[in-house]
Amino acid sequence: MTGLGRFSINQMTVKQLPLPELVAACARLGIGQVGLWREPVHEYGLEKTAGLVRDAGLTVTSLCRGGFFTAIDPADRSRALEDNRRAIEEAAALGTDTLLLVSGGLPAGSRDLRGARERIADALTQLGPYAEQHGVRLALEALHPMYASDRCVVSTLAQALNLAERFPAQQVGVAVDTYHIWWDDQAPAQIARAGAGGRIHAFQLADWTTPLPEGVLTGRGQIGDGAIDMREWRGHVEAAGYTGPIEVELFNEELWARDGREVLAETADRFHRAFL
Repeated sequence: MTGLGRFSINQMTVKQLPLPELVAACARLGIGQVGLWREPVHEYGLEKTAGLVRDAGLTVTSLCRGGFFTAIDPADRSRALEDNRRAIEEAAALGTDTLLLVSGGLPAGSRDLRGARERIADALTQLGPYAEQHGVRLALEALHPMYASDRCVVSTLAQALNLAERFPAQQVGVAVDTYHIWWDDQAPAQIARAGAGGRIHAFQLADWTTPLPEGVLTGRGQIGDGAIDMREWRGHVEAAGYTGPIEVELFNEELWARDGREVLAETADRFHRAFL
């Protein structure tokens, strides 16, 4: 299939495919890029995964995920920092320069959003230089506000950039994910701000469909099935100077119940048709 030069399939979109089957399916379809997740990489083995994608000629566009920095308990914070150091090392071993970060929600019993965000900054103070030493950039992802309490207190690109800009761009930037920011009329200006600072480290696509399923975490729609104008958002990031890979990352129970190779081919086709 032509027109897929910048297309990257995020592993979560076809999580039903074991790594060797995903790599083989990418080869059959001419897909040259993949975004990986730590859990299946651990299951298959870090060194085996690195060899598998390398031998297939696949580029790993990102590793997901690090983060979860908002704990108050010192022991919990120490464990989170150590886990993120491991994630940085894993990203470097896989040959990707981008580690995606989901920052973490409010600790149990807390209502202190400002304090939670400051603990993210404290963690990045330690992790940013470590990532740079390994040739890895940290990409803060803003998640839709419905996730603020339990998953991510960073809800807008502006909030993500306010944190990222405390650090050098080669250490910390942002991920632009259509599913999470399409509703925000300030997002285009924040994309331009991120681009001017060289801080767009990842660009991901997923559509917003309604009604949302009962488990909103798995509500990401296939490209073209929902309310988001993908061409418009691609225009925003490209106007900001971004020329890197475009990952499609879908959490969707209906897609996961289907044959993964079929879903992969469909996703590549939807991507191609969206940007013709």
